[in-house]
Amino acid sequence: MTTTTSYLHSVHHADTFSIASSPALSLSSSVTAYSEDAIMNEDDENNSLAYPRTPPTSEQVFTTVHAEFGHCTNEAYRCISKHDYTRPVQEHIIEEPPYYILLATYMSYVILYFFGYGRDFFGILFTSHFTHLLPHNGYAPLKSSFDSFYSRRLRLRILDCVSQPVTGVPGRSIIVLDRSFTDNDHALIHTGGKTRSLNISSYNYLGFAQARGGCADAVEESIRRYGISTCGTRLEGGSSELHVTAEALVARFLGMEDALISSMGFATNSTFIPALVRKGSLVISDELNHNSIRLGVRHSGAEVRMFMHNDMSSLESLLREVISQGQPKTHRPWKTILLIVEGLYSMEGTLVNLPRIVELKQKYKFYLYVDEAHSIGALGPHGRGVTDYFNIHPRSIDLLMGTFTKSFGAAGGYIAGSKTIIDALRLRGHSGPYAEAMTPPVLAQIVASMASIMGVAPTSQQTNSRLSISRDNSSVVLKENAVGFPATAPASMLPTWMNLPPALADGSEARMRISRLAFNSRYLHAGLKKLGFITYGHPFSPIVPLLLFNPGKMCTFVRLMRAWSPPIVVVIASYPATSSMTSRARFCTSAAHTKEDIDTVLRACDEVGGIMDLKHGSGERWGIDEVCERAVELVHSHFS
Repeated sequence: MTTTTSYLHSVHHADTFSIASSPALSLSSSVTAYSEDAIMNEDDENNSLAYPRTPPTSEQVFTTVHAEFGHCTNEAYRCISKHDYTRPVQEHIIEEPPYYILLATYMSYVILYFFGYGRDFFGILFTSHFTHLLPHNGYAPLKSSFDSFYSRRLRLRILDCVSQPVTGVPGRSIIVLDRSFTDNDHALIHTGGKTRSLNISSYNYLGFAQARGGCADAVEESIRRYGISTCGTRLEGGSSELHVTAEALVARFLGMEDALISSMGFATNSTFIPALVRKGSLVISDELNHNSIRLGVRHSGAEVRMFMHNDMSSLESLLREVISQGQPKTHRPWKTILLIVEGLYSMEGTLVNLPRIVELKQKYKFYLYVDEAHSIGALGPHGRGVTDYFNIHPRSIDLLMGTFTKSFGAAGGYIAGSKTIIDALRLRGHSGPYAEAMTPPVLAQIVASMASIMGVAPTSQQTNSRLSISRDNSSVVLKENAVGFPATAPASMLPTWMNLPPALADGSEARMRISRLAFNSRYLHAGLKKLGFITYGHPFSPIVPLLLFNPGKMCTFVRLMRAWSPPIVVVIASYPATSSMTSRARFCTSAAHTKEDIDTVLRACDEVGGIMDLKHGSGERWGIDEVCERAVELVHSHFS
């Protein structure tokens, strides 16, 4: 493949050539129809398109250029994500734009509020379109004018730029269903057309969300054996053998004593946090924690105090205050103090300062709960998340929470910790007795993808799972020669019918994916900075926010990126997900992207950013050609 444009052009031909009756997921993933993921072989000289005469095997699909996962054999485009302890942990630095940008943003909101509330006022007086904002037949309005103002006056006007309908696998490229409107976005109409676009907006970090390959083969085999419902082979407590296998594998993957899994990631936080704390307990929460954490704390009845985002000075000051003062009015000691943070923050792309938090934990003796929804699988040399990235002993943290919807290409969430705590959560957590169990296909995807990251060891070669620790900079750090960690997955732990391809079983494919994700993330982040943009987040974060500031620029940015050749699908975020002054486009890199894909995104951002006046970052600037040519140097220069 020479360019991303020629590649997507070829995929578009494959889309139009597809057989209408072929299913999205065949009964055997080794049989590949001429569908949206048809295999393409391109001649570098004339970019000719040739279709294979015989369907390739699932192993051959991986090594061929196709729509789900980009082919990249250049070992230079690899990187290892780990913390360099010769340098301090990077603080969260907010770069401010010029004053005229802030002034224009303020004025945009002033104009929006002035005309928006003016239309609401006169509309309520003289028209019938606003009856839902007024009491009606003795009933109170469902929403106040203020609560629905943002959705009616801003989001509705850019509706074609949010919630874009897509179909197919959220891999390297994705098919967007075309829409049109004639009434200011009040009613979007599907035209019936489809556009193959470069996907830089999905949480498919390691690219395991594939319709074909070793993991898909395991999922299909689980459907044959158990069906698609939760009523598979049942054991005591409503669990199947796959549930037991998945929970044991999660605990071993994380290096914890025990783990439990839940069928929904959001519910993992919102239903299990109330089982951890209650009235008389204190929860200390980062101000940018996810809504699921906030909801769980609210339901628990515990007191909650927040500290400034990732600010360790603010956290320590708060700890001293709450410990010395105790509970309000009575000043009795708190029954429990629980600190909740996220490993990787989804809107900011910032990484928790885990070494410093572990030091504070040893000093002030609180419980620590880390939400790794976005960091697990995506960070660390072994894909074990923030503990792996900082080389910190996982059992120095009381509870590790995460989801399977990002790096593992599945659904649901987990909580891992000591066996005592996990057993208590099984009894007290609302998700235990009331929620539905995971379906066998989802469990099979979890087991297959997680085992491929760990690597499957024959029973005779199982390693000791004992973990050893040492002290380094007053924090708990794993020894480089720690025995049995990161642990492999013994073949005896996997279902006997699950036969992973050699590249998955030995872990080589997963290591390649992890290193490619690290390179892509670091390259996109550094490339945008060199082009002059203001970005947030850690350099290794697969989430790269590009600041737009002015709310009127959100729709323009999305439409211009969608009009690029090839079209690029991006996600925008603003209030209430972020502060009103920091509207942004949020890029999500994946191991499925090639270096040429990141080049395409950077070239599009360079031109669109110049048109929209978005380049307000400080520091040395490079031209787009120099950024693309010196990508490897740009990525690895941060290590020196």
